[in-house]
Amino acid sequence: MSTFWSIWISVIVLGTVFGCWWLLYATRKGQTTDTETNKTVGHSFDGIEEYDNPLPKWWYYLFIATCVFALGYLALYPGLGNYKGLLGWTAENQWQAEMQQADARYGELYAKFGDTPVAELAENDDAMKMGQRLFANNCAVCHGSAGRGSLGFPNLTDDDWLYGGDPDTILTTLHQGRNGNMPAKGMMPGMTSDQIDQVVNYVLSFSDRAKDEEAAAKGEQVFAQACSACHGENGKGNQAMGAPNLTDNTWLYGSTYEWIKETVVNGRANQMPAQGGRLSDDQIQILAAYVYSLSN
Repeated sequence: MSTFWSIWISVIVLGTVFGCWWLLYATRKGQTTDTETNKTVGHSFDGIEEYDNPLPKWWYYLFIATCVFALGYLALYPGLGNYKGLLGWTAENQWQAEMQQADARYGELYAKFGDTPVAELAENDDAMKMGQRLFANNCAVCHGSAGRGSLGFPNLTDDDWLYGGDPDTILTTLHQGRNGNMPAKGMMPGMTSDQIDQVVNYVLSFSDRAKDEEAAAKGEQVFAQACSACHGENGKGNQAMGAPNLTDNTWLYGSTYEWIKETVVNGRANQMPAQGGRLSDDQIQILAAYVYSLSN
C-alpha cells in the first residue's frame, strides 16, 4: 500500500473514532441537567415536542468505552494503513499457526496411509473418507463435488485423461500441477477463415459430424500442418504433452462446430495448480488414491 493511501485510511479511521468521541462530549456538554426534565428543546415536529433529556449514563459510558476499545484495538492490531500493530498479528501468520496445530493433530492419521500404494489405498474405506474431505476442500471448486468437472475443467470419473490416469501420473499432477496451452490457430498463425472452417470440419469428421464433407477433406492437410504435432496424425492426442484425443466424445470445451472454431481461433490456456507445498506428501498420497478411485 502506498504512503498516500496509508495516511488516507489512517485519517479516516482515527477521524471517525475521535469524531464519535467529540459528538458525545459536545452533546453531553450542551445538556443543562444530568437528570430527566420536562424542559423541551423548543422545537415542534408535527405537534410533537422533543424533551431536552440527557443520554442515560450507562449508555453514555458504553459509547465512551467503545471509543477506548477501538483505540486499543487499533494500537494492537493492523487497521491504520501500513501500521502493523504492536502484536504483529497478520491473517497469514494466524493461518499458518492453525495449520501447524492441525498438522500436529492429524499428521499421524495421514502418515498411517502415506506409504501405502495408491491403488491399494483406493480400496481402503477409511482412507477414502479422508480423501473425499481433502478433495472437497481443495479440488471440488473446479472439478465439482462429484469430480465430474465442467466447461474447461476435466471430468475425473471417466477413463479419458489428458496426462494419464495411472497412480504415478496422478501423483505427479497433484505434486507439480499442470499448465496446458493450445496456441491460437495451432502451428499456423496465418490460418485463413477458409482454412479454419476446413480444419474444424475435419476434426468433426473424426466422429462423423462434419457439416461440409468437401471442406473436411481439404482440412486434412491443414490439420497436418497446424495440429498434428500435438494431437498426432490420427488426432488421438498425446498424453505426454496433455494434448487431448479428438476422436472420442470427451471434450473439455464442447464439441459443436462453434465451440471447436472458438478453440481453433483463440486457443486455450489451462492451469492445474500444484498441491505440493500446500498439502503434505501423505495428504497428496491419500488425495491421489481418491482421484484414482473415481474412475476405477
